[in-house]
Amino acid sequence: MVWDADAALRALAGGALIGLAAALLLLLQGRIAGVSGALKGLLVLDAGPGGWRSGFVGGLLVAGAVAAVTGWVPPPPLAGGWVLLGVAGLVTGVGAGLANGCTSGHGVCGLSNLSLRSGVAIAIFMLTAGLTVYVARHGLGA
Repeated sequence: MVWDADAALRALAGGALIGLAAALLLLLQGRIAGVSGALKGLLVLDAGPGGWRSGFVGGLLVAGAVAAVTGWVPPPPLAGGWVLLGVAGLVTGVGAGLANGCTSGHGVCGLSNLSLRSGVAIAIFMLTAGLTVYVARHGLGA
């Protein structure tokens, strides 16, 4: 594998922006940054004031759109089609609900707070991801 300095720079910038957003949300709103929780709060009417949630989720959408339009991050190939993407999104959402948080909440904020529950959740996320890739590449012949 060849070192890709441009990809490394994009990853570093993205990670720094995620950390900055999480820190600012905690400092300014007293909230833990988690994408699934913010999105759920927007969709559930009794979640209370959602101004910060709208900004948080809107910022994710705008940042992705800007990256795609400027060509800074090329769109990934969509091998399975939109239906498979939708099903995967629903399964991911259900999993995040069962885990009481998503990778952003547990990984970025939970681990930085030395949460044991987040450590266990991230270990399960990573093991499941590794198993899924293995089965997809070797078990399904993809």
